[in-house]
Amino acid sequence: MLPPNPPPAGDQPPHPSRRSRGSRPAGRPGPFRRIRPGGLVVAATLVAGAVLPFTLGGTAHAGTAHAGSANGGDVIANLFEWNWKSVGTECTGVLGPKGYGAVQVSPPQDSIRLAGGSHPWWDVYQPVGYDLNSRMGDEAQFKAMVTACHSAGVKVYADAVINHMSGNDQPSTDSYGGDSFNVTAKNYAAVPYGPADFHTYPADCPNSGMAINDWNSQQQVQECDLSNLADLKTESDNVRGKIAGYLNKLIGYGVDGFRVDSAKHINQADMANIESRLTDTQWGGRPFVLQEVFPGSGGNLAPAAFESNGSVIGFDYADALKGQFQGNIANLRTFGQSWGLEPSNKDGSMVTNHDTERDGSTLNYKAGTQYTLATEFMLAWGYGTPSVYSGFAFNNSDDSPPAGSNGVVTDTNCSSGAWICTDRDRGVANMVGWHNAAQGQQVANWWDNGNNAIAFSRGGKAWISINNSGSAVTQTFATGLPAGSYCDVIHGDPAAGSCGGPAVTVDAAGNAAVTVAAHDSVALRAGATGSGTTTPPTNPPGTVTGSFHEAKAAPSGQRVYLVGSIPALANWNTGSAIPLSLSGQSAWSGTVNLPSNTYFEYKYILKDGAGNVTWESGGNRTANSGAGGVTLNDTWK
Repeated sequence: MLPPNPPPAGDQPPHPSRRSRGSRPAGRPGPFRRIRPGGLVVAATLVAGAVLPFTLGGTAHAGTAHAGSANGGDVIANLFEWNWKSVGTECTGVLGPKGYGAVQVSPPQDSIRLAGGSHPWWDVYQPVGYDLNSRMGDEAQFKAMVTACHSAGVKVYADAVINHMSGNDQPSTDSYGGDSFNVTAKNYAAVPYGPADFHTYPADCPNSGMAINDWNSQQQVQECDLSNLADLKTESDNVRGKIAGYLNKLIGYGVDGFRVDSAKHINQADMANIESRLTDTQWGGRPFVLQEVFPGSGGNLAPAAFESNGSVIGFDYADALKGQFQGNIANLRTFGQSWGLEPSNKDGSMVTNHDTERDGSTLNYKAGTQYTLATEFMLAWGYGTPSVYSGFAFNNSDDSPPAGSNGVVTDTNCSSGAWICTDRDRGVANMVGWHNAAQGQQVANWWDNGNNAIAFSRGGKAWISINNSGSAVTQTFATGLPAGSYCDVIHGDPAAGSCGGPAVTVDAAGNAAVTVAAHDSVALRAGATGSGTTTPPTNPPGTVTGSFHEAKAAPSGQRVYLVGSIPALANWNTGSAIPLSLSGQSAWSGTVNLPSNTYFEYKYILKDGAGNVTWESGGNRTANSGAGGVTLNDTWK
């Protein structure tokens, strides 16, 4: 639950994500991915359309069952509103083999279903019962999903909506699972809850209408209705018992932990009591708890005040990371608690989640390579418990996930362009294994060029270089690794002494000469060694380099992008426009692989964090790529 913009001090307005409101336009979906064909020098060709299918070693992976015990990793794949069948398949075919430690799944309980067929994503955050029949599947499918994930060594964390029930402002009387409810009468027969189980005016909430007016008042934040959602009386023993019973049912099916929705709005003592009633998980130990506590208030409402009950979602982490990847990543050398972040052992680090990708406060898939590189950095840096977010493409913030006319979510198809399967991106997926190999190792061998290229090792176990700029970087790096031939896991899948992509030679001094292409990365780790393919030329056959330079003093929060008339320039699709890198105050630049000897038209655009587009004026610019490439120096018009 987030405010639409960072609130001024002492004020935290609610986010409309749980309500049936009009939404801000968030740009066109147009997902794009780096297409990196297996070399260290790979130009940043951006292709509009489908997400890359998952492959292992160049062939489709059918999935391998692991023993029924946890694989020991801590990286969470957040598969937002994937149905249960698809989550189980992903655990077996991707998450387990790649070393993900857990999967976070969306709220499994019954919820409202709005009339009119709009089926916004947020209806699952308005519960009407605790039975497991939802738009993601029924109870049997949920149990089968948990079993499949456990068989792959992957833990399951369920999104738990326990602060409230459905919205007082929702006219719907329908639900996905068929539960009977009446929000006006505060009657939820399937639980059951009645009027005595909810906070009321003025006994609990001092404000008529039950609205939160003072976001620094603990009483209002935790006993008034959040965005008109019927607030449960969590200090009541009856309510605590019902919530704990629901969570224990999930634990009984094998759930290993919970993402607690709107945890800021549950009194800490109430949450502690509920947690005390939970049983140990099937794999032993206490359930993992990740609490949604948006920063902006102080004292007993600050994220730190909730740490005794578990970890807190890393809104602080994601906000800070966006600022660096849209600025100068050399600053990341000191990234951590000294920046004001939550302690590493309590921070649920992330690049984005379902709320923040829609309000523009963090990077999202529409940021292209910045989003991918930021995710790789998160996995490499080793701060917090990282979550890799995979959701679905959207035009407007309320958009439904791909679903049938009844709102039930359809199977995830990562090649359709409708789903954004970041967890499968080769570089991201292989960085999970890199992250696991680097556990317990300190950051060492830091290098940066003072701008947007960095490199570092994690002790002597793993090394990475990230180039967030528009030009290739060639450097002899100190890797910290023993001598040998290492697979670049960003561009290939290592297996049985073969890299499935390029390899890097580390000499006896631990040094390696590497070229990192624009908007790209190179990563090496212990255990991923072998011979590699020949490093491809800078430009694939039939293409040349187009260097674009644009002078524009962009307004704060906006960025210059490139778009044009040919596929390499996104076919005028602003959702897949190519982000340019900023140097100084107004110099934007980037390189693109263009087809040789080809005429094209192009323009520059501005985009803000919400995806809103401003075109430069005048007619289309024109150029020809020629036989040897083209350099274009332009000024915004």
